[in-house]
Amino acid sequence: MTNIPETGRTPRVQTRLVVIQILVLSLLGTLGGRLWYLQIREGAEYQKEASGNHVQQVVQPAVRGDILDARGVPLADNETRLVVSASRTDLLKQQDGGKTVLAKLAGVLGMKTEEVRQKVRLCDAKTPQPCWNGSPYQPIPITDKATPKQALQIRERAEDFPGITAEPEAVRRYPGPGKSNTAQVLGYLSPVTDDELQKAKNTDSPYLRSDMVGRSGLERQYDKQLRGKAGVTRYEVDNLGRVIGKAKADRAESGSNLVTSIDSRVQRVAEYELDKAMKVAREQFDKVTGERYKADSGAVVVMEAKTGRIVAMASAPTYDPNVWVGGISAKDYKALTGKNSDYPLLNRAIQGQAAPGSTFKVVSTAAAVNAGYVWDGGYPCTSSYSVGGQVFKNFEGENFGPISLGRALEVSCDTVFYGLADREWKRDGGINPKKGQPKDYFFKTAHQFGLGRETGVDLPNEVTGRVPDRQWKLDYWKANKDAWCKSGKKDGSYVEKIAYENCLEGNKMREGDEINYSIGQGDTLVTPIQEAVIYGAVANGGTMYQPTIGKAIVSADGKTITPIKPKVRGRLPVSQATLKGMDDAFAGVITRGTAAWKFGGWPQDKIPLHAKTGTAEVYGKQTTSWLATYSKDYTVIMTIAQAGTGSGASGEAVRNIYSALYGVQGDGSIDNKKALLPEPEKSLPKVRADGTIAAPKITDDPAKDNEKAQQAEQDGPNPADDQQPPATTASPGTGGNRDTRRRPRGRGTRGGRRTLA
Repeated sequence: MTNIPETGRTPRVQTRLVVIQILVLSLLGTLGGRLWYLQIREGAEYQKEASGNHVQQVVQPAVRGDILDARGVPLADNETRLVVSASRTDLLKQQDGGKTVLAKLAGVLGMKTEEVRQKVRLCDAKTPQPCWNGSPYQPIPITDKATPKQALQIRERAEDFPGITAEPEAVRRYPGPGKSNTAQVLGYLSPVTDDELQKAKNTDSPYLRSDMVGRSGLERQYDKQLRGKAGVTRYEVDNLGRVIGKAKADRAESGSNLVTSIDSRVQRVAEYELDKAMKVAREQFDKVTGERYKADSGAVVVMEAKTGRIVAMASAPTYDPNVWVGGISAKDYKALTGKNSDYPLLNRAIQGQAAPGSTFKVVSTAAAVNAGYVWDGGYPCTSSYSVGGQVFKNFEGENFGPISLGRALEVSCDTVFYGLADREWKRDGGINPKKGQPKDYFFKTAHQFGLGRETGVDLPNEVTGRVPDRQWKLDYWKANKDAWCKSGKKDGSYVEKIAYENCLEGNKMREGDEINYSIGQGDTLVTPIQEAVIYGAVANGGTMYQPTIGKAIVSADGKTITPIKPKVRGRLPVSQATLKGMDDAFAGVITRGTAAWKFGGWPQDKIPLHAKTGTAEVYGKQTTSWLATYSKDYTVIMTIAQAGTGSGASGEAVRNIYSALYGVQGDGSIDNKKALLPEPEKSLPKVRADGTIAAPKITDDPAKDNEKAQQAEQDGPNPADDQQPPATTASPGTGGNRDTRRRPRGRGTRGGRRTLA
């Protein structure tokens, strides 16, 4: 046997060993570098995060502050209810995703299984209500109406209901004092979303996953003050989840209370009168269409003329705000948002915009004076006004001859304003204005009256209305030209003719545009709150106030009161002489003008009222009723869509509101004991020593409430109510139903246009 001598490793083997050594050293170097990075450079940060993994938070929700009326009566408060909630996280850990548990729960609660399942599904673009739009890690309320027996069943059989809790919780409540509603003003709450959590993360008012936040109305506007601060207790736990100590505890801080200028008694009267006026209108026949009026929506605003504070604000149709509490059902959600709902979530006092009709003549009158027309000039009030082949009719062909601007307001003479606007249009150069900037008094004055922009009322989502001036026409023409040119026909239907005309010269201020504009028609849009500001300013001597509902923020302990003071928005662009002329004219509307048939027998010598009626037209719909009024104390604006004339549909309702305010009886006498608010409430409700706010007891009859309150004043103060601690004040932040009615008459470019819906 031949022995083969050992000659050492071959070059191939040596190469492999070197490669392996290099690879091992590289891996060790990478591992060491990574360890250095994690433990040395980023060690402190990761140590901080790691410690967080062993801390669990227990949240104690803050009690949300109350929303109170001007006398301290709760409009929104809290009550303790048994709330049954489900943890989505725990349900998903179960084999069937929690379906069995939810089915059992539905049986206990007397609910349909599908209804319970819908409550815990997450909202997205494809998932309809009801669904959960809050954090998926937060307990989801199934019902807040559980009985003690139902809660006991769930708690005693916890093994059958994993992930389900039944606990007493403070739940939002909208009590509706004295049968008032105030839904659109108050708003509603819903759970915080993940997006909101992230956005508020680094702000001075971050959210917790358990928070409920305001979604509309005062609940949203004053959410930060009302919400308070939830209490958070942090527990140290080991890897098995066992508590080994308490790390930190922050006590819950109750939210502040919001005192408003709303008077729940007046609010109830305003809501009742608006609803009654709409029902009465639906029984009346429209002579133009031959059908009953639809009266499908409306609004009323009662505002203090000298401060801008809102005493009542009603919108119709309305709804019960309590439907949102504890999660809204599919049936209720559809009723509020479906196509046939008339959208009751809209606050038509600040979001309903429509052509103002003749109530707009307050602006046109001021514009005429600013343009140099004399107040007492003899302006022809003819039965019609002709422009080329177009004839603009006065109401029922009335002819009052030469009259002053004041008389034109009293009898609401359209042809006076047609003539004034037409003359100004021609002075500005007509269809092709002169070089340089045209004067445009009628449009500029509207902007100076605050139209075309928000009033600044302390409610979210206010709309601006519209002043269809030259710039708006140009922008609107650019945006719609292609569609108009495509659909317009010279000899087509009314709408097609309008489209054809707009295609050709929709960017120009046409003669008919300015004529229609002068009487609040055409493309002009206003909101009830804007009209309240304007007529309030006429009432108080020219000052336009920013409307406010919030009156003061009162801390939970009652020791700090932050008043919300009235803010001046500007002044009307009119002289005191013109204001005096307007004031006399609007008083004449009540006594001998277009509203006289509704206000006969009113004690005008003791409580002078002033008014301007308006009937606005919208193509394809029935006329909209407007009635703008004021006394020395209040401005009351009412509008009802598709209800007829201003005084015809709204006159009686508005009169009844004033009667309630001042205690005016049917025979014209005044009973001070039945007067709800003969002058605006100036003081705030009393705050007791424990921080609670004193409020009078209420019934379903506002007049009886008022008599009781007056009797209490005569009997003297309640000693318990006088225990008010010192409070530190922080800085606040016609003879005949004679409203103007018009229809497009004739053809051509130059006028007779109604507002297109």
